[in-house]
Amino acid sequence: MAPRLSKRGRLVVALIATVAILAPLAWLWQSSLVAKSYSVMEMGYLDYGGGPAGGHDHEAGARSVADITVNTTRKADLRVDLVAAQQNLIIGGKSVPGYTLNGTSPGPTITAREGQLVEVHLRNASVKAGVTLHWHGYDVPAAMDGVAGVTQDEVSVGGEFTYRFVANQIGTYWYHSHQVSNPQVIGGLFGTLVVLPKAGHGDPVDVVAAAHSYAGMKTINGEVGDLKVPAKPGQQVRVRVINTDNGPIETWADTPFRVLAIDGFPVNGPTEVTDRSVTVTAGGRADLGVTVPSDGKAVRVQISKGTAVVIGAGDPVAPPQPAAALDLLSYGRPTALPFDPATANRHFDYSIGHRPGFVRGTPGLWWSINGHLYPHVPMYVVREGDVVIMHIDNHSGELHPMHLHGHHAVVLARNGVAATGSPWWMDSVNVLEGETYDIAFVANNPGIWLDHCHHLKHAAQGMVAHLMYEGIDTPYRIGGAADNRPD
Repeated sequence: MAPRLSKRGRLVVALIATVAILAPLAWLWQSSLVAKSYSVMEMGYLDYGGGPAGGHDHEAGARSVADITVNTTRKADLRVDLVAAQQNLIIGGKSVPGYTLNGTSPGPTITAREGQLVEVHLRNASVKAGVTLHWHGYDVPAAMDGVAGVTQDEVSVGGEFTYRFVANQIGTYWYHSHQVSNPQVIGGLFGTLVVLPKAGHGDPVDVVAAAHSYAGMKTINGEVGDLKVPAKPGQQVRVRVINTDNGPIETWADTPFRVLAIDGFPVNGPTEVTDRSVTVTAGGRADLGVTVPSDGKAVRVQISKGTAVVIGAGDPVAPPQPAAALDLLSYGRPTALPFDPATANRHFDYSIGHRPGFVRGTPGLWWSINGHLYPHVPMYVVREGDVVIMHIDNHSGELHPMHLHGHHAVVLARNGVAATGSPWWMDSVNVLEGETYDIAFVANNPGIWLDHCHHLKHAAQGMVAHLMYEGIDTPYRIGGAADNRPD
C-alpha cells in the first residue's frame, strides 16, 4: 500500500493544485486588461496574409491617418450643417430617450450628385458621451471615417468637426455615430445618404425607407406604420431599403420587383422576382424597383412584417412573406470584375467563434476572432494595390453581419459554391451560423479601417479587428482625455 500523506502534505498538494488552476486564469485575466488610454496600433498581432512583411506601426516617417483627406482648398459643392442632441423622441405617440440630428431621428437625408464635394459640419449640442459620424458603406478618405480613437477624437459637447469627401459612388448609404455606437445608433443617432448619377433625373419616384426599431417599435424613417407614397399608373419606383438595426430584415412586395442595387452598387441584369424576399443585413441596403400597375392599383413593399411602403392610391393588404429568400449568389447576369482575384497576394482568415475567457478583465463567454479574444485580435496588414481574399467562417452559434470600413468587396463564394450571377458587391454581409464566405477586394484606400460585426452590441463585446495599410499611423487613442469609445 502507498503511504498516506500527512496533513501537511495534503495541504501542500492542495495549494499546488490551486496555484496550477489559478495561475493560468490570473495570466489570462491580466493579459485581457487594456490601459486607460491605448493606440489601436498596439492591439493584437500582425497578420500579413502570406504577403510581404514590412514597416508598420509607429515607424519613423509614417503617414498620419489624420492627413488622408481630400483637397482642402477645393470649395464644397454641397454643404450640410448637423447638430447632434440628446433628447427624448416621440415615437408612435410615446416618449423614448434618444438622440437627434437637427431635431429629428433619423437625421436629414443628404442627397448629393456624383462628383460633388460634400462638406458636413457636425456640432455636438448635448450628446454627453460625445459623438462622431461614420459614413457607412462610403469609401471616404481615412481621416473622414468617423471612428473615435482611430480616425478622429470624439466630438464632445460644444465641439465641432467637419467631414469632407467626394461623392464618387452613386447609390444608397447611411451615416451614424461611431462613438459608443451601440446605444447611440439604437437611440436614433443616424441619417441617410443618397448619391444620384451626375446626369439624368433618376427614377420618376425615388423613396428612402430607413428601417429602425425604437424601444421595440418598428418604424420607417422614424414613423410608426406604413409610408404612403403617391405615384401614377405606369411609373417606375425605386425603394431604397436601409436596415439600421442590429439584425437582418426581409423585404418583399405584392407585385414583381427587381433588385436594382445592393449596398449602393448596381446589380447587372436584374430580373423580376416574384416568390422570394430579399435579406437586408444589419447595416446593409437593397434598392428595389417596382412599376405601378396601369390600372393605378397600389403596390405594397413590405419592409419586414411590421411596416411597408405603400405606393399609389389605396391600402392593399399585406402579402404573405415568401417561404425563401432570393439567393444573390446567382441573381442577375455575370460580368467581368475590375480586378482578377486569381492574382491575390494576401489571403486572410476571419474565423468567428464563441468561447470562455476574459475581455477587459471581465470573465464570460465572448466572441473570438481566429480563436483570440479582444484585444489580442488580428491586425490585417496590406500595401496599397494588393489584391486581397478574405475567408470568413462562422462557428459561433449566432449569425453576424460583417462590415468592412473603407472598401467594397465582391463575394466569390458561399459555403464553397462559386458566385454565378451579377458581381455581388457589398460592404455588409449576413454570415449565418455554419456558413463560410470568400470575398475579395483591392486595397485601394490607405488608412486604418475597422472590420467588425455590425450587430453593434457584438462589436462592443470585442468582435472588432482592423485592416491596416503599411506606413500608416494614427495619433488618436482609445480612451484617454477624449474618452474615445469607438464600439
